[in-house]
Amino acid sequence: MLQRIKFGLKVLLIIIMGGFFHYVLPQHDVVRVTSTEIIRQDFSWYNRMFYAQADSGNVEGTNRDMRLINTVRRKTWIWGFFRRESEEVMVYRNEDTGWIWPPYFKFDSSNLQAESAALAASGGQEQWAVITHYGWRNKLLTVFPNAVSIKPVAGPDVRVIPWFNIFFFSFLVIGWLFLRAAWRQFRERNLDPTLNAIDEHVDAAQDRAQGVWGRFMAWINTWRGKPRV
Repeated sequence: MLQRIKFGLKVLLIIIMGGFFHYVLPQHDVVRVTSTEIIRQDFSWYNRMFYAQADSGNVEGTNRDMRLINTVRRKTWIWGFFRRESEEVMVYRNEDTGWIWPPYFKFDSSNLQAESAALAASGGQEQWAVITHYGWRNKLLTVFPNAVSIKPVAGPDVRVIPWFNIFFFSFLVIGWLFLRAAWRQFRERNLDPTLNAIDEHVDAAQDRAQGVWGRFMAWINTWRGKPRV
């Protein structure tokens, strides 16, 4: 039962950490910008945590104007020998992160909105771009991923390699292995000798206690009468 509880806690920890990194780390989508707009967004207790702060120089309130970037991205479905391509809409918000979490230090939302509007008005040509963003899209909670940057590309088949995430997880694994080795060395040099000394003292105390108890019981037995024949 205890092993199952430990296993369940480990799985829960992995799910929480995986969701956390999936939300805050940068992601890249190849999209076609269709339009940009500004809406008035009200914040509630269930979705306020998913939004950043107001733009630099503005005061945070219960609602504010929020920039949106409306896009279309192409999805490829492969099932066995069948291949199907379809398009789906994706809406990104465009707001400053400032100096708060996550640490993207974004202060140029106005410039990013102008760049997105220029891509949308590309003269009828299909202008594709790579949007770097973080966060999730949830229609039920009215949550949008936050666009960090946008860069024009040649077409929808461009492959984007997430170099930052690769280096981040590589550094995370190396750091974990280093800490694990340091902990093992510290335990072998400091904790294990101390624990062994404590065990020896405990064993010696138990032996002395058993010796005292044995002598006491032997003394008690001397008071007992011999059995009659």
